[in-house]
Amino acid sequence: MSYCSSCDRKHNVGFISTRFAGTDGVSLETAKWANVFEKVGFTCFYFAGELDRPPEYSCLIKEAHFKHPDIKDIYRNCFGANVRGRFVTRKIDEVKQKLKDRRYKFRDKFDRELVVPENAVTRPLNIPLGIAITEVISETGMPTIAHHHDFFWERQHFMINACWEYLNMAFPPHLPAIQHVVINSSASNQLSLRTGISSTTIPNVMDFDNPPPVSGNFESCALDPGETSPSSDDYAEDVRRALGVADDELLILQPTRVVKRKGIEHAIELVSRLGMKAKFVISHASGDEGYDYERRVREYSKLMKVDTYFVSNIINEQRGKTKNGRKVYTLKDIYPHADLVTYPSNFEGFGNAFLEAVYFCRPIVVNSYSIYTIDIKPKGFSVIEIDGYVTDEAVRKTKKVLSNPELRKKMVTHNYETARKYYSYSILEKKLKNLISDCTGCQKLKNTD
Repeated sequence: MSYCSSCDRKHNVGFISTRFAGTDGVSLETAKWANVFEKVGFTCFYFAGELDRPPEYSCLIKEAHFKHPDIKDIYRNCFGANVRGRFVTRKIDEVKQKLKDRRYKFRDKFDRELVVPENAVTRPLNIPLGIAITEVISETGMPTIAHHHDFFWERQHFMINACWEYLNMAFPPHLPAIQHVVINSSASNQLSLRTGISSTTIPNVMDFDNPPPVSGNFESCALDPGETSPSSDDYAEDVRRALGVADDELLILQPTRVVKRKGIEHAIELVSRLGMKAKFVISHASGDEGYDYERRVREYSKLMKVDTYFVSNIINEQRGKTKNGRKVYTLKDIYPHADLVTYPSNFEGFGNAFLEAVYFCRPIVVNSYSIYTIDIKPKGFSVIEIDGYVTDEAVRKTKKVLSNPELRKKMVTHNYETARKYYSYSILEKKLKNLISDCTGCQKLKNTD
């Protein structure tokens, strides 16, 4: 157990969001933050509309979820319109008050030291929740670290709305008790320009100090000479067979949801132009943004004569079985068996799939989305790069990487070492410790065995 050595006592921190469950970016990064908080002596508690955290540390409030019927109704009447009915304002106030009351109870029971809203005062999927959080902070002055993943002005569909006063008030709030954290430098610049709020930039991270386990024919590229990596179990040995990939075929992985901004057409075109036997595997479903784009991807795959497999039915955050008895894998089970990872996104808040591909030592094709160009590319990663469309050079380089094991090994090893320098847990721990000290006044946070 670890404690703050300056006051010799434990502290509590309350994480707040619409959900802490599954493998979305907010939930994953929150778990990493919680790990750091626990290392320096905090007990972590959670307030959300969907939770997979321990019940004794959780407060489940249905109205906190963006899928709650009242919240969805508010959302429909606030966005895509220029005026909202009086009944919507009334409903916002009613739900806000209920969330606020529960928030006070949660504070009194658990988070007496510090609160961390995770994207809850950033992306306005749940307007009453953002207002409730803002008002409680304003009324109590509770020290707060607001972790922002993607602001409303980064999504076009939020810009036509009938709730500007709420967005200006609470997404995000400008209060002296709040320290703001963003995940990329562009977000920091825009936050300052639009609101006058200063922020700290803490990128998303992975545990690059601890290489992934060996699995089947996969060998970690991150091992130092003489170092051994733990062996994984045999559960995922049959991944390629389960995905229908023959021994003489490539497994090309698109480890994302099927949404428009992921630019999946670029990956399909690349696979088609390679002229190599391959299965193109898409790991996740469409999610909350409809199925029109998925239909487009399926049609384009047929047009380009690419064997595209949608396998979200057998990929989940936990291993198990489907209703008809098929084995369910995690994305971590799939990565080591991929010959190539495609990540042709047009926009990303950061790029977790990029780091995941690097962590599992896979060569990667990446589109030059803005955050990659500004924050990630200057670090010196070695990737197959496109800039809005697939070029002959990108096709040529991809073929070379896939057919040259020595080149591939050199590329992925370089990427792993680069990521270990800039995106490891140690970077998160260093920056977060400074913020915790500023918020709590505990200047000697340290770990003890």
